[in-house]
Amino acid sequence: MDLGTEIAADARLLILQELADQVDGRLYDKHLQRVLAVNMIRRTMDWVRTELGAMKELGAIKIHKPADGEVWIAELLPFGQEHLDRFRVIEGISRPKSRP
Repeated sequence: MDLGTEIAADARLLILQELADQVDGRLYDKHLQRVLAVNMIRRTMDWVRTELGAMKELGAIKIHKPADGEVWIAELLPFGQEHLDRFRVIEGISRPKSRP
């Protein structure tokens, strides 16, 4: 796995984990971009949205786009949660370590 692919897989895991920490399993894209930056993955909004799109295609999340199109809201789906819970493996997303 090359470095770019590994960073993307790690970013996708961080996104799933952050969504899982939310009461309703949802967050908007700008917040997710900040979460990635705090974890040393500093990328443009286009990059973040590309990764969100890939995660949607993998069945891990759903994306809501309000009418204005300015904001994307990511929502954790059961398949994504199963990956976090280590019941399934989603190729293209890093595997979670045991959480305390």
